Amino acid sequence: MTYGLLKNLVNGEFVASDSGAQIDVYNPATAGEKVGSVPAMSSDEVARVFAAAEAGAKTWKKTNQLQRGRVLLNAAALIRERSDELASLIVTEMGKTKAEATGEVGKTAEFFEYYGGMGRDSYGDFLADARPGTFAARIVEPLGVVLLITPWNDPFLTPARKLGPALISGNAVVIKPATVTPLITLRLAEILHEAGLPAGVLGTVTGRGSELGDALFDYAGLRAVSFTGSTAVGKGIQAKLAGGGIRVQTEMGGKNAAVVLDDADLDLAIPTIVAGAFAQAGQRCTATSRLIVQKGIALDVRTRIADAVAKLRVAAGSGEQVDLGPVVDEGAQSTIRGHVERAITQGAEVIARRELEGEAATAGAFVEPTFLGITTEHDIWKEEVFGPVLGMVEVDSLDEAIAAVNDSAYGLSSAIFTRDLANAFRFLEEADTGQISINQPTTGWDIHHSFGGFKDSGSGYKEQGRDALAFYTRIKAAAIRTH
Repeated sequence: MTYGLLKNLVNGEFVASDSGAQIDVYNPATAGEKVGSVPAMSSDEVARVFAAAEAGAKTWKKTNQLQRGRVLLNAAALIRERSDELASLIVTEMGKTKAEATGEVGKTAEFFEYYGGMGRDSYGDFLADARPGTFAARIVEPLGVVLLITPWNDPFLTPARKLGPALISGNAVVIKPATVTPLITLRLAEILHEAGLPAGVLGTVTGRGSELGDALFDYAGLRAVSFTGSTAVGKGIQAKLAGGGIRVQTEMGGKNAAVVLDDADLDLAIPTIVAGAFAQAGQRCTATSRLIVQKGIALDVRTRIADAVAKLRVAAGSGEQVDLGPVVDEGAQSTIRGHVERAITQGAEVIARRELEGEAATAGAFVEPTFLGITTEHDIWKEEVFGPVLGMVEVDSLDEAIAAVNDSAYGLSSAIFTRDLANAFRFLEEADTGQISINQPTTGWDIHHSFGGFKDSGSGYKEQGRDALAFYTRIKAAAIRTH
């Protein structure tokens, strides 16, 4: 299916670029099939999006909070009505399986339902004041204009994760989706516009970085930037905006570890780890990429995971009973395979690799699910692969396991499989990651769960749940003398 040219939302209207220039979007499951295109905007056009947002921010701030919530709830209803169409677009544009894309659409609706329901929440508090005839208040206000930069791996869900708290808080938003998966974000802008969002409150930007330059960050009215993507780009944004009074939130890379102790329930652990490592072709920031196993059960774990990998079905996401679709493009395919080949050169053991078959072996950006025996000296132990690759090391004790989990520049998500409550709580206390699971996968965090990593995985501001509101709001204290 092809989608033609989807236009950008600018000041309540959908427009092409001034020059007519376009960026084409391709299906990663095929040999270069074009599925649609988006405008290639210039820096001058971006400035107009921000100017509209600055005006929209004033309108939206004054909009009754119940009305704000109603717009988000309307959007959620429209998303659910169009679930099949939206899921199909995600499969075509990004490569997810139908089941994964359908799940993403459902979660996107839930984000808007969750934050839309906050239209009935309080937005401040009365406080005691010791002075006679005086009461005090804590007033919560929006920041103004915020910029959202979203990734390709969850191209519908991640915008919703950010848009929900940003919009219910009263901000105007400019959103820049990933260049390889912009179509679904522009569809989301159409839905929010249809749901009743006033002109200027949401603006979309599509374009090449070489042509946009610093236009995304140079607008004087910009108050905050929320970014999800690679650590290198996130750190670059942090450095660029440091000291400028612009609030920055970054959700970056991960090298997530799952620990299996010798008392673990392997019937539970093995399918959980396999799903965490290989679902969505390993292209989740919380995907399990390091497996740390106590030596007493290492052989059993190796055998069971190898058997599971051998049974994984790799094909276009539009097919039936598919476990893994393609990775996002041929550049990612080449990079992932390069990580694996370098590991093998350094001495890693290929425990299991599911060879590609049929069309997946001849066309498209497919990657073989791979299970490696590695050491902590191999580059792949520390480098983020972002693909269907799992590396396993063996340890003697829980002490060694925790040290191995923390032996990373990243600190996003980790998990432990054990029947021992003391070991579980010790891991909970000592693992240096923002998300910790006990007998659960490193993936799978719900919309109301606070989300965000430590170290090079994040900036300190959490996403999701009520904690997400903190990034998009400021607090004003007031003392009022009544008599």
